[in-house]
Amino acid sequence: MNPEVALPILIPLFSGALSLLFWRLRSMQRLVAVAGTAALLITSLWLLASVSRDGIQVMHMGNWPAPFGISLVADLLGAIMVVLTGIIGFAVALFSLATVGRGHEAFGYFPLMHLLLAGVAGAFLTGDIFNLYVWFEVMLVASFALLILGSEKAQMEGAIKYVALNLLSSVIFLSAVGLLYGLVGTLNMADIAQRLGQLEEGGLVDVLAMMFMVAFGIKAAAFPLFFWLPASYHTPPVAVSALFAGLLTKVGVYALYRVFTLIFNQSPDYTHEILLWGAGLTMLTGVLGAAAQFEFRRILSFHIVSQIGYMILGLALFTPLALVGGVFYIMHHIIVKTNLFLVSGFVHRLKGSYQLKKLGGLYKSHPWLAVLFLIPAFSLAGLPPLSGFFAKFVVIRAGLEAEAYGVTFVALLVGLLTLYSMVKIWAEAFWKAAPEDAEPAPEAPSQREQWLLYLPIVGLALCTLAIGLYGAPIYALAEASAAQLMDPGRYIEAVLGTEVTP
Repeated sequence: MNPEVALPILIPLFSGALSLLFWRLRSMQRLVAVAGTAALLITSLWLLASVSRDGIQVMHMGNWPAPFGISLVADLLGAIMVVLTGIIGFAVALFSLATVGRGHEAFGYFPLMHLLLAGVAGAFLTGDIFNLYVWFEVMLVASFALLILGSEKAQMEGAIKYVALNLLSSVIFLSAVGLLYGLVGTLNMADIAQRLGQLEEGGLVDVLAMMFMVAFGIKAAAFPLFFWLPASYHTPPVAVSALFAGLLTKVGVYALYRVFTLIFNQSPDYTHEILLWGAGLTMLTGVLGAAAQFEFRRILSFHIVSQIGYMILGLALFTPLALVGGVFYIMHHIIVKTNLFLVSGFVHRLKGSYQLKKLGGLYKSHPWLAVLFLIPAFSLAGLPPLSGFFAKFVVIRAGLEAEAYGVTFVALLVGLLTLYSMVKIWAEAFWKAAPEDAEPAPEAPSQREQWLLYLPIVGLALCTLAIGLYGAPIYALAEASAAQLMDPGRYIEAVLGTEVTP
C-alpha cells in the first residue's frame, strides 16, 4: 500500500467538507482554503519525490488487487500534474482572499474550489477508465457551479455553452467506456492496454480510439469544438477564471496523453496523424481568435486554445523528444496562463474594466505590475530565456526531426502572433496614457489586499523564471516522464504486478 497516492484527493475533499462545517464563519473558510491548498501542495511534492525515487506508485483501494478493484496510480506524468494542481490551487486560494466577495463566499465558493481540486487530482491519479469519467463529472459539477456564481447574464450564457459541450463530451466518453468494456471485459487501464494489444479487431479499436479522441478533445478545447472556452472563461470572477485556465483543459490533454500512449498505441500512423492535423488547426484558430479580441480575458482565453495545440503536437509526433517537449510545455503553460489571468484580475481591481480601450497608464502608476505582466506574457510568446522559449524549442525541434514541416511552420507562426497579442495588451493597458473617458477607478485595494494580490503573481513569475533560467532539472523530469510514456509496459507491470513481454 502507498497511502501517499490518495492524499492529493483526500485532502481537498476533507478541506471542502471542513469548509461546509464553517459555512457561516467566513474567516474559517478562508483559513481552510489556504491551509488545505498548502497541504495539497506539500503532499503532492512528497508524492513526486516518491515516484522519482522509487518508481511508479500504486494503491489498490480496499486491498482488492488489480484489475478487480479500483487502483490509484502515480507515474511521473500523473505526479507532475498533481504538483501543478497544488501550486495553482495555493496561488488561487491566496488571490481569492482579495478578489472574491462575501456574496460568492456565502454561496459556497471555497467548498466548490476544493471539490474542483479533488476532481482534478482524482483524474490525474486514477488507474480506472470508468473512474476517470467519474472524476470528470465531479469537475464538471464543481466548475459549472463556480461558473454561475453571481448569476449575471453573461455568466449564464457562458455556462450554457460550457455545460452543453461538456455534457456532449461526457456522453461520448461514457459510450466509449461501455463499448470498450464490452470488448475487453475490464475497466482497469493497465489491464485494458494488455488485453487490447492481443485483439485482432483493429477496425473496432480504431473507432473506439476516435470516440475517446473526440471526448477528450472537447474537454481539452481542441479544434473544432473549442468555442465553449472563449465563450465562458471571461465571465466568472477572475479567481475562478485563473483556476479554470490553469487546470481544466489540461485534464483533457492529460487524458489524451494517457490513453494514446498506454491504450491506443496500436495504429499510431492513423490516430496520431489525425492528432497532428488537430494540433495545427487548434494552434492556428486559437491565435487568430485572440488577435481579433480587445478584452483582456478573452484574448487570454483564445490563447489557451492555441497553446493546447502545442501540447497535442507533442503527443501527435509521438517521438521521445516530442513527448519531452509536450510534458515540458504543459508544466510551463499551467504556470504562465494562470499568472496572466491573475494579472488581468489585478488590473481589473485597479481600473474596474477588462476592456483594453478603457485601460491605460498602468506602467506609470504600477511599474512592478507591468514587469510582472511581461514575464508570463513573453514566456507565453516564447521569448528567451523564459520557460516558453525552451518549451517551444523542444516541440519545434521534434517537429523538424520528424519532418513534419507544415505543422512546425504553423507552430512558429503562432508564436509570432502570440507575441503580437501580448504586445497589444502591453501597449493598450500599460503603456498608453489612460483614456480621458475612462470609467472612474474603483476603490483602491488596501495594503493587505495588495499583498494578497501581488504574492501569488510574484510566486508564479519566479516559477517561470526558474524554469527558464534553471530548467535542467525540469527538463530531466520531463525526459523521465516521456520515457515512461514511451514504455507502457512499465505502467502495466507496476499496476498488475506481472511482467509484460514485448
